[in-house]
Amino acid sequence: MTQYSIEDDIEQIAGGEYERQRVPESKLKGWKSFLGMYAGEHAAGTEFVIGPLFLTTGVSAFDLIVGLLLGNLMAVLSWRFLTAEIGTKFRYTLYFHLEKICGKKLVTVYNLANGILFCFLAGAMITVSATAVGIPFDMEMPKLTDTMPNSITWVVIVLILGAIISLIAAKGYNTVAKAANYMSPIIVLAFIVCGIVALSQLNVHSFSDFWNLWGEGSEPFPGQIKYTFWHVFLWSWFANAAMHIGMSDLSVFRFAKKPSIGWTTAGGIYIGHYIAWISAALLYAVYLKSPEAQAFLAGGQAPTVAPGPLAYNAIGVFGIIAVILAGWTTANPTIYRAGLAFQAIIPKASTFWVTILAGSIATIAGLFPAFAMKLLDFVALYGFILAPIGAIIVFDHFFAEKSGISSFFAEKTNISFNYAVLWAWLISFGVFYFISVKYDIFLSFVTLPTWLCCGILYILFSKYYQKKHTI
Repeated sequence: MTQYSIEDDIEQIAGGEYERQRVPESKLKGWKSFLGMYAGEHAAGTEFVIGPLFLTTGVSAFDLIVGLLLGNLMAVLSWRFLTAEIGTKFRYTLYFHLEKICGKKLVTVYNLANGILFCFLAGAMITVSATAVGIPFDMEMPKLTDTMPNSITWVVIVLILGAIISLIAAKGYNTVAKAANYMSPIIVLAFIVCGIVALSQLNVHSFSDFWNLWGEGSEPFPGQIKYTFWHVFLWSWFANAAMHIGMSDLSVFRFAKKPSIGWTTAGGIYIGHYIAWISAALLYAVYLKSPEAQAFLAGGQAPTVAPGPLAYNAIGVFGIIAVILAGWTTANPTIYRAGLAFQAIIPKASTFWVTILAGSIATIAGLFPAFAMKLLDFVALYGFILAPIGAIIVFDHFFAEKSGISSFFAEKTNISFNYAVLWAWLISFGVFYFISVKYDIFLSFVTLPTWLCCGILYILFSKYYQKKHTI
Protein backbone atom coordinates (compact mmCIF):
# COMPACT_ATOMS: atom_id res chain seq x y z
CA MET A 1 0.00 0.00 0.00
CA THR A 2 3.02 2.18 -0.24
CA GLN A 3 4.64 3.55 -3.40
CA TYR A 4 7.85 2.02 -4.60
CA SER A 5 9.65 1.66 -7.87
CA ILE A 6 7.92 1.16 -11.20
CA GLU A 7 11.34 0.03 -12.36
CA ASP A 8 14.75 0.97 -11.05
CA ASP A 9 15.36 3.41 -13.93
CA ILE A 10 12.03 5.16 -13.31
CA GLU A 11 12.76 5.44 -9.61
CA GLN A 12 16.10 7.06 -10.32
CA ILE A 13 14.40 9.58 -12.61
CA ALA A 14 11.52 10.20 -10.22
CA GLY A 15 13.87 10.67 -7.31
CA GLY A 16 16.25 13.08 -8.97
CA GLU A 17 14.92 14.68 -12.16
CA TYR A 18 11.84 16.32 -13.66
CA GLU A 19 10.62 17.34 -10.20
CA ARG A 20 9.68 20.81 -11.44
CA GLN A 21 8.91 20.19 -15.10
CA ARG A 22 6.99 17.88 -17.39
CA VAL A 23 8.41 14.43 -17.99
CA PRO A 24 9.76 14.40 -21.58
CA GLU A 25 8.28 12.01 -24.15
CA SER A 26 11.54 10.05 -24.37
CA LYS A 27 11.21 8.97 -20.73
CA LEU A 28 7.65 7.60 -20.88
CA LYS A 29 6.99 3.95 -20.04
CA GLY A 30 4.53 1.31 -21.18
CA TRP A 31 2.05 -0.82 -19.30
CA LYS A 32 4.49 -3.61 -18.34
CA SER A 33 6.46 -1.29 -16.07
CA PHE A 34 3.36 -0.23 -14.16
CA LEU A 35 1.88 -3.72 -13.92
CA GLY A 36 5.02 -4.96 -12.18
CA MET A 37 5.10 -1.99 -9.84
CA TYR A 38 1.49 -2.30 -8.73
CA ALA A 39 1.66 -6.08 -8.37
CA GLY A 40 4.52 -5.66 -5.92
CA GLU A 41 3.12 -2.60 -4.19
CA HIS A 42 -0.16 -4.09 -3.07
CA ALA A 43 0.98 -7.49 -1.84
CA ALA A 44 2.92 -6.21 1.12
CA GLY A 45 3.21 -6.28 4.89
CA THR A 46 -0.09 -4.54 5.49
CA GLU A 47 -1.97 -7.40 3.84
CA PHE A 48 -0.87 -9.83 6.56
CA VAL A 49 -2.68 -7.65 9.11
CA ILE A 50 -5.71 -6.41 7.18
CA GLY A 51 -7.03 -9.86 6.22
CA PRO A 52 -7.22 -11.15 9.81
CA LEU A 53 -8.64 -7.85 11.04
CA PHE A 54 -11.64 -8.32 8.75
CA LEU A 55 -12.45 -11.52 10.63
CA THR A 56 -12.34 -9.71 13.96
CA THR A 57 -15.21 -7.53 12.72
CA GLY A 58 -17.47 -10.57 12.28
CA VAL A 59 -18.01 -9.91 8.56
CA SER A 60 -20.00 -12.47 6.55
CA ALA A 61 -18.64 -14.37 3.54
CA PHE A 62 -20.88 -12.54 1.07
CA ASP A 63 -20.09 -9.11 2.49
CA LEU A 64 -16.35 -9.76 2.39
CA ILE A 65 -16.07 -11.41 -1.03
CA VAL A 66 -18.50 -9.17 -2.90
CA GLY A 67 -17.62 -6.03 -0.93
CA LEU A 68 -13.93 -6.45 -1.75
CA LEU A 69 -14.70 -7.26 -5.38
CA LEU A 70 -16.71 -4.08 -5.95
CA GLY A 71 -14.81 -1.78 -3.60
CA ASN A 72 -11.50 -2.60 -5.28
CA LEU A 73 -13.15 -2.06 -8.67
CA MET A 74 -14.06 1.47 -7.61
CA ALA A 75 -10.45 2.04 -6.56
CA VAL A 76 -9.22 0.90 -9.98
CA LEU A 77 -11.72 3.19 -11.72
CA SER A 78 -10.54 6.10 -9.55
CA TRP A 79 -6.93 5.49 -10.59
CA ARG A 80 -7.86 5.11 -14.25
CA PHE A 81 -10.23 8.04 -14.78
CA LEU A 82 -8.86 10.55 -12.27
CA THR A 83 -5.22 9.97 -11.34
CA ALA A 84 -3.96 8.54 -14.64
CA GLU A 85 -6.02 11.02 -16.66
CA ILE A 86 -4.56 14.07 -14.91
CA GLY A 87 -1.10 12.55 -14.46
CA THR A 88 -0.63 11.87 -18.18
CA LYS A 89 -1.99 15.27 -19.20
CA PHE A 90 0.28 17.47 -17.08
CA ARG A 91 3.09 15.01 -16.15
CA TYR A 92 3.96 16.79 -12.89
CA THR A 93 4.72 15.35 -9.47
CA LEU A 94 1.95 15.70 -6.91
CA TYR A 95 3.95 18.33 -5.02
CA PHE A 96 4.75 20.50 -8.05
CA HIS A 97 1.14 20.25 -9.25
CA LEU A 98 -0.11 21.30 -5.81
CA GLU A 99 2.40 24.12 -5.62
CA LYS A 100 0.93 25.64 -8.79
CA ILE A 101 -2.51 25.70 -7.15
CA CYS A 102 -1.76 26.18 -3.45
CA GLY A 103 1.56 27.98 -3.22
CA LYS A 104 4.83 26.80 -1.69
CA LYS A 105 4.00 27.51 1.96
CA LEU A 106 0.70 25.65 1.93
CA VAL A 107 2.31 22.65 0.23
CA THR A 108 4.73 22.60 3.18
CA VAL A 109 1.79 22.00 5.54
CA TYR A 110 0.65 19.12 3.33
CA ASN A 111 4.18 17.66 3.29
CA LEU A 112 4.29 17.67 7.09
CA ALA A 113 0.98 15.80 7.36
CA ASN A 114 2.00 13.40 4.61
CA GLY A 115 5.40 12.69 6.15
CA ILE A 116 4.05 12.00 9.64
CA LEU A 117 1.34 9.67 8.35
CA PHE A 118 3.91 7.82 6.24
CA CYS A 119 6.02 7.34 9.40
CA PHE A 120 3.10 5.83 11.29
CA LEU A 121 2.36 3.45 8.42
CA ALA A 122 6.02 2.41 8.30
CA GLY A 123 5.88 1.87 12.05
CA ALA A 124 3.01 -0.57 11.59
CA MET A 125 5.15 -2.49 9.08
CA ILE A 126 8.06 -2.67 11.54
CA THR A 127 5.55 -4.15 13.98
CA VAL A 128 4.56 -6.75 11.35
CA SER A 129 8.17 -7.84 10.78
CA ALA A 130 8.83 -7.92 14.53
CA THR A 131 6.10 -10.54 15.02
CA ALA A 132 8.07 -12.84 12.72
CA VAL A 133 11.53 -12.08 14.13
CA GLY A 134 10.22 -12.73 17.65
CA ILE A 135 9.15 -16.33 16.99
CA PRO A 136 12.58 -17.96 17.64
CA PHE A 137 12.83 -15.98 20.88
CA ASP A 138 9.43 -17.22 22.08
CA MET A 139 8.35 -13.58 22.34
CA GLU A 140 4.90 -12.75 23.68
CA MET A 141 2.90 -11.43 20.74
CA PRO A 142 0.90 -8.18 20.99
CA LYS A 143 -2.81 -8.60 21.53
CA LEU A 144 -5.46 -6.97 19.38
CA THR A 145 -6.25 -4.55 22.16
CA ASP A 146 -2.64 -3.76 23.12
CA THR A 147 -1.48 -0.18 22.86
CA MET A 148 1.79 -0.19 24.77
CA PRO A 149 4.84 -2.49 24.33
CA ASN A 150 4.30 -5.72 26.25
CA SER A 151 7.90 -6.84 26.91
CA ILE A 152 11.56 -5.86 26.83
CA THR A 153 12.10 -8.45 24.07
CA TRP A 154 9.53 -6.68 21.91
CA VAL A 155 11.19 -3.29 22.46
CA VAL A 156 14.66 -4.61 21.62
CA ILE A 157 13.53 -6.38 18.44
CA VAL A 158 11.59 -3.36 17.18
CA LEU A 159 14.49 -0.99 17.90
CA ILE A 160 17.01 -3.22 16.09
CA LEU A 161 14.68 -3.75 13.11
CA GLY A 162 13.86 -0.05 12.95
CA ALA A 163 17.53 0.92 12.99
CA ILE A 164 18.42 -1.51 10.20
CA ILE A 165 15.45 -0.52 8.03
CA SER A 166 16.14 3.20 8.55
CA LEU A 167 19.82 2.89 7.65
CA ILE A 168 19.05 0.92 4.50
CA ALA A 169 16.41 3.42 3.45
CA ALA A 170 18.81 6.31 4.09
CA LYS A 171 21.85 4.89 2.32
CA GLY A 172 20.64 2.68 -0.50
CA TYR A 173 17.12 3.30 -1.68
CA ASN A 174 17.71 2.37 -5.32
CA THR A 175 19.04 -1.04 -4.28
CA VAL A 176 16.13 -1.51 -1.90
CA ALA A 177 13.60 -0.61 -4.57
CA LYS A 178 15.14 -3.05 -7.01
CA ALA A 179 15.28 -5.76 -4.36
CA ALA A 180 11.62 -5.13 -3.48
CA ASN A 181 10.61 -5.90 -7.05
CA TYR A 182 12.50 -9.19 -6.94
CA MET A 183 10.99 -10.08 -3.57
CA SER A 184 7.38 -9.30 -4.48
CA PRO A 185 6.83 -12.60 -6.38
CA ILE A 186 8.06 -14.48 -3.28
CA ILE A 187 5.60 -12.58 -1.10
CA VAL A 188 2.72 -13.15 -3.54
CA LEU A 189 3.58 -16.87 -3.68
CA ALA A 190 3.59 -16.99 0.13
CA PHE A 191 0.09 -15.50 0.29
CA ILE A 192 -1.25 -18.01 -2.23
CA VAL A 193 0.40 -20.97 -0.51
CA CYS A 194 -0.83 -19.76 2.89
CA GLY A 195 -4.38 -19.59 1.54
CA ILE A 196 -4.21 -23.10 0.05
CA VAL A 197 -2.71 -24.58 3.23
CA ALA A 198 -5.26 -22.80 5.41
CA LEU A 199 -8.14 -24.18 3.30
CA SER A 200 -6.73 -27.66 3.76
CA GLN A 201 -6.38 -27.17 7.52
CA LEU A 202 -9.98 -25.99 7.64
CA ASN A 203 -11.13 -29.04 5.64
CA VAL A 204 -12.49 -26.87 2.86
CA HIS A 205 -12.74 -28.83 -0.39
CA SER A 206 -15.42 -26.87 -2.25
CA PHE A 207 -16.88 -23.40 -2.44
CA SER A 208 -19.90 -24.55 -0.43
CA ASP A 209 -17.56 -25.78 2.31
CA PHE A 210 -15.94 -22.35 2.35
CA TRP A 211 -19.30 -20.60 2.44
CA ASN A 212 -20.53 -22.82 5.28
CA LEU A 213 -17.32 -22.23 7.21
CA TRP A 214 -17.62 -18.47 7.02
CA GLY A 215 -21.40 -18.33 6.72
CA GLU A 216 -23.11 -15.24 8.02
CA GLY A 217 -20.12 -14.14 10.01
CA SER A 218 -20.15 -13.69 13.76
CA GLU A 219 -20.31 -11.11 16.47
CA PRO A 220 -17.34 -8.72 16.35
CA PHE A 221 -14.50 -9.32 18.78
CA PRO A 222 -14.20 -7.13 21.89
CA GLY A 223 -13.30 -3.58 20.94
CA GLN A 224 -14.26 -4.05 17.26
CA ILE A 225 -17.33 -2.93 15.30
CA LYS A 226 -19.50 -5.16 13.11
CA TYR A 227 -18.63 -4.84 9.42
CA THR A 228 -21.37 -5.04 6.79
CA PHE A 229 -21.13 -5.04 2.98
CA TRP A 230 -20.94 -1.23 2.99
CA HIS A 231 -18.09 -1.18 5.50
CA VAL A 232 -16.05 -3.56 3.34
CA PHE A 233 -17.00 -1.86 0.06
CA LEU A 234 -16.15 1.68 1.17
CA TRP A 235 -13.09 0.73 3.20
CA SER A 236 -11.53 -1.22 0.30
CA TRP A 237 -12.32 1.64 -2.10
CA PHE A 238 -10.66 4.22 0.12
CA ALA A 239 -7.83 2.10 1.57
CA ASN A 240 -5.61 3.80 -1.00
CA ALA A 241 -7.60 7.03 -1.13
CA ALA A 242 -4.46 9.12 -0.70
CA MET A 243 -2.98 7.48 -3.79
CA HIS A 244 -5.93 7.70 -6.22
CA ILE A 245 -8.57 10.31 -5.35
CA GLY A 246 -5.87 11.97 -3.21
CA MET A 247 -3.69 12.18 -6.35
CA SER A 248 -0.45 10.98 -4.75
CA ASP A 249 0.09 8.64 -7.71
CA LEU A 250 0.33 11.60 -10.07
CA SER A 251 4.06 11.26 -9.38
CA VAL A 252 3.91 7.74 -10.81
CA PHE A 253 1.52 8.16 -13.73
CA ARG A 254 3.41 11.17 -15.09
CA PHE A 255 5.67 8.51 -16.67
CA ALA A 256 2.77 6.62 -18.33
CA LYS A 257 2.48 6.82 -22.12
CA LYS A 258 -1.31 7.05 -22.00
CA PRO A 259 -4.17 7.22 -19.46
CA SER A 260 -5.32 3.65 -20.16
CA ILE A 261 -2.21 2.43 -18.33
CA GLY A 262 -4.21 3.26 -15.21
CA TRP A 263 -5.93 -0.11 -15.68
CA THR A 264 -2.70 -1.83 -14.59
CA THR A 265 -3.61 -1.00 -10.99
CA ALA A 266 -6.12 -3.86 -11.19
CA GLY A 267 -3.22 -6.33 -11.31
CA GLY A 268 -1.93 -5.26 -7.92
CA ILE A 269 -5.28 -4.59 -6.36
CA TYR A 270 -6.83 -7.96 -7.09
CA ILE A 271 -3.66 -9.84 -6.14
CA GLY A 272 -2.95 -7.91 -2.96
CA HIS A 273 -6.29 -6.51 -1.87
CA TYR A 274 -8.37 -9.52 -2.82
CA ILE A 275 -6.42 -12.77 -2.93
CA ALA A 276 -3.91 -11.72 -0.25
CA TRP A 277 -6.51 -10.30 2.16
CA ILE A 278 -8.71 -13.38 1.89
CA SER A 279 -5.70 -15.72 2.25
CA ALA A 280 -4.53 -13.87 5.35
CA ALA A 281 -8.07 -14.03 6.75
CA LEU A 282 -8.06 -17.80 6.24
CA LEU A 283 -4.82 -18.06 8.23
CA TYR A 284 -6.55 -16.32 11.09
CA ALA A 285 -9.58 -18.59 10.75
CA VAL A 286 -7.23 -21.55 11.36
CA TYR A 287 -5.77 -19.88 14.42
CA LEU A 288 -9.21 -19.10 15.85
CA LYS A 289 -9.85 -22.85 16.13
CA SER A 290 -6.73 -23.34 18.29
CA PRO A 291 -6.97 -23.86 22.07
CA GLU A 292 -5.06 -20.61 22.64
CA ALA A 293 -7.53 -18.53 20.63
CA GLN A 294 -10.51 -20.26 22.20
CA ALA A 295 -9.11 -19.49 25.65
CA PHE A 296 -8.89 -15.81 24.73
CA LEU A 297 -12.48 -15.79 23.49
CA ALA A 298 -13.74 -17.68 26.54
CA GLY A 299 -12.17 -15.02 28.73
CA GLY A 300 -13.87 -12.23 26.78
CA GLN A 301 -10.63 -11.13 25.10
CA ALA A 302 -9.75 -10.77 21.42
CA PRO A 303 -7.14 -13.30 20.22
CA THR A 304 -3.84 -11.93 18.97
CA VAL A 305 -3.47 -10.84 15.35
CA ALA A 306 0.24 -11.48 14.84
CA PRO A 307 1.22 -12.13 11.21
CA GLY A 308 4.46 -13.95 12.04
CA PRO A 309 2.95 -16.86 14.00
CA LEU A 310 -0.02 -17.09 11.59
CA ALA A 311 2.25 -17.57 8.57
CA TYR A 312 4.64 -19.83 10.51
CA ASN A 313 1.82 -22.14 11.56
CA ALA A 314 0.82 -22.52 7.90
CA ILE A 315 4.08 -22.78 5.96
CA GLY A 316 6.83 -22.87 8.56
CA VAL A 317 10.10 -20.98 8.13
CA PHE A 318 9.03 -19.78 4.66
CA GLY A 319 6.16 -17.97 6.40
CA ILE A 320 8.56 -16.21 8.78
CA ILE A 321 10.75 -15.12 5.86
CA ALA A 322 7.74 -13.91 3.86
CA VAL A 323 6.40 -11.79 6.74
CA ILE A 324 9.82 -10.25 7.40
CA LEU A 325 10.26 -9.47 3.69
CA ALA A 326 6.73 -8.09 3.37
CA GLY A 327 7.16 -5.75 6.31
CA TRP A 328 10.68 -4.75 5.28
CA THR A 329 9.88 -4.04 1.63
CA THR A 330 6.93 -1.90 2.70
CA ALA A 331 8.60 0.00 5.53
CA ASN A 332 11.75 0.90 3.57
CA PRO A 333 10.21 2.91 0.73
CA THR A 334 7.62 4.37 3.10
CA ILE A 335 10.36 5.75 5.34
CA TYR A 336 12.22 7.02 2.28
CA ARG A 337 9.19 8.92 1.00
CA ALA A 338 8.50 10.31 4.47
CA GLY A 339 12.07 11.60 4.42
CA LEU A 340 11.48 13.30 1.07
CA ALA A 341 8.36 14.98 2.48
CA PHE A 342 10.37 16.27 5.45
CA GLN A 343 13.19 17.40 3.18
CA ALA A 344 10.74 19.60 1.30
CA ILE A 345 10.15 21.36 4.63
CA ILE A 346 13.85 21.62 5.59
CA PRO A 347 15.55 21.66 2.15
CA LYS A 348 19.02 22.35 3.55
CA ALA A 349 19.07 19.05 5.42
CA SER A 350 20.65 16.08 3.67
CA THR A 351 18.51 13.24 2.36
CA PHE A 352 20.36 10.84 4.66
CA TRP A 353 19.53 12.67 7.87
CA VAL A 354 15.90 13.47 7.08
CA THR A 355 15.42 9.78 6.24
CA ILE A 356 17.03 8.81 9.54
CA LEU A 357 14.63 11.25 11.24
CA ALA A 358 11.68 9.63 9.48
CA GLY A 359 12.97 6.17 10.37
CA SER A 360 13.35 7.16 14.02
CA ILE A 361 9.74 8.38 14.16
CA ALA A 362 8.60 5.17 12.43
CA THR A 363 10.58 3.01 14.87
CA ILE A 364 9.07 4.78 17.86
CA ALA A 365 5.62 4.26 16.33
CA GLY A 366 6.45 0.59 15.77
CA LEU A 367 6.95 0.11 19.51
CA PHE A 368 3.24 0.70 19.98
CA PRO A 369 1.24 -2.24 18.56
CA ALA A 370 -1.90 -0.12 18.25
CA PHE A 371 -0.79 1.23 14.84
CA ALA A 372 -0.78 -2.30 13.42
CA MET A 373 -3.61 -3.75 15.49
CA LYS A 374 -5.86 -0.80 14.56
CA LEU A 375 -4.68 -0.71 10.96
CA LEU A 376 -8.23 -0.70 9.54
CA ASP A 377 -8.98 2.46 11.49
CA PHE A 378 -5.61 4.07 10.77
CA VAL A 379 -5.79 3.47 7.01
CA ALA A 380 -9.31 4.94 6.98
CA LEU A 381 -8.02 8.03 8.84
CA TYR A 382 -4.97 8.31 6.56
CA GLY A 383 -7.14 8.42 3.44
CA PHE A 384 -9.66 10.72 5.08
CA ILE A 385 -7.02 13.34 5.89
CA LEU A 386 -5.13 13.33 2.59
CA ALA A 387 -7.83 12.54 0.01
CA PRO A 388 -9.52 15.98 0.09
CA ILE A 389 -6.33 17.59 -1.22
CA GLY A 390 -6.77 15.46 -4.32
CA ALA A 391 -10.22 16.98 -4.78
CA ILE A 392 -8.53 20.38 -5.12
CA ILE A 393 -6.51 19.07 -8.07
CA VAL A 394 -9.49 17.28 -9.67
CA PHE A 395 -11.87 20.23 -9.36
CA ASP A 396 -9.19 22.69 -10.49
CA HIS A 397 -8.69 20.58 -13.62
CA PHE A 398 -12.26 19.68 -14.54
CA PHE A 399 -14.34 22.59 -13.19
CA ALA A 400 -12.18 25.72 -12.86
CA GLU A 401 -12.82 27.09 -16.34
CA LYS A 402 -16.52 26.16 -16.26
CA SER A 403 -16.87 27.95 -12.91
CA GLY A 404 -15.15 31.12 -14.06
CA ILE A 405 -12.05 30.78 -11.92
CA SER A 406 -8.42 30.50 -12.89
CA SER A 407 -6.62 27.16 -12.60
CA PHE A 408 -3.04 27.01 -11.28
CA PHE A 409 -3.85 30.25 -9.48
CA ALA A 410 -0.81 30.36 -7.18
CA GLU A 411 1.56 30.04 -10.12
CA LYS A 412 -0.17 32.77 -12.13
CA THR A 413 -0.29 35.27 -9.25
CA ASN A 414 2.96 34.24 -7.53
CA ILE A 415 1.24 33.79 -4.15
CA SER A 416 2.73 31.36 -1.63
CA PHE A 417 -0.45 30.57 0.30
CA ASN A 418 -3.83 30.02 -1.34
CA TYR A 419 -6.38 30.49 1.44
CA ALA A 420 -9.20 29.13 -0.71
CA VAL A 421 -7.46 25.74 -0.59
CA LEU A 422 -6.71 25.92 3.14
CA TRP A 423 -10.26 26.76 4.18
CA ALA A 424 -11.80 24.22 1.82
CA TRP A 425 -9.58 21.52 3.33
CA LEU A 426 -10.04 22.54 6.98
CA ILE A 427 -13.81 23.02 6.82
CA SER A 428 -14.55 19.81 4.94
CA PHE A 429 -12.22 17.80 7.17
CA GLY A 430 -13.43 19.40 10.40
CA VAL A 431 -17.16 19.14 9.69
CA PHE A 432 -17.16 15.52 8.58
CA TYR A 433 -14.69 14.37 11.21
CA PHE A 434 -16.95 15.94 13.85
CA ILE A 435 -19.95 14.13 12.34
CA SER A 436 -18.01 10.85 12.38
CA VAL A 437 -17.01 11.21 16.03
CA LYS A 438 -20.24 12.76 17.31
CA TYR A 439 -22.56 10.20 15.72
CA ASP A 440 -20.12 7.26 15.76
CA ILE A 441 -20.11 6.94 11.97
CA PHE A 442 -17.48 4.73 10.34
CA LEU A 443 -14.88 7.09 8.87
CA SER A 444 -14.87 5.53 5.39
CA PHE A 445 -18.58 6.40 5.14
CA VAL A 446 -17.72 10.11 5.12
CA THR A 447 -14.54 10.07 3.00
CA LEU A 448 -16.35 10.62 -0.30
CA PRO A 449 -18.65 13.38 1.07
CA THR A 450 -15.56 15.08 2.54
CA TRP A 451 -13.76 14.85 -0.81
CA LEU A 452 -16.71 16.28 -2.73
CA CYS A 453 -17.28 19.00 -0.14
CA CYS A 454 -13.63 20.06 -0.31
CA GLY A 455 -13.75 20.34 -4.10
CA ILE A 456 -16.97 22.33 -4.10
CA LEU A 457 -15.80 24.67 -1.34
CA TYR A 458 -12.55 25.23 -3.23
CA ILE A 459 -14.50 26.43 -6.28
CA LEU A 460 -16.78 28.66 -4.18
CA PHE A 461 -13.96 30.16 -2.08
CA SER A 462 -11.81 30.67 -5.17
CA LYS A 463 -14.53 32.76 -6.82
CA TYR A 464 -14.35 35.13 -3.85
CA TYR A 465 -10.60 34.92 -3.17
CA GLN A 466 -9.43 35.33 -6.76
CA LYS A 467 -11.27 38.63 -7.12
CA LYS A 468 -8.78 40.14 -4.68
CA HIS A 469 -5.77 39.21 -6.76
CA THR A 470 -4.94 40.40 -10.24
CA ILE A 471 -3.55 37.83 -12.64
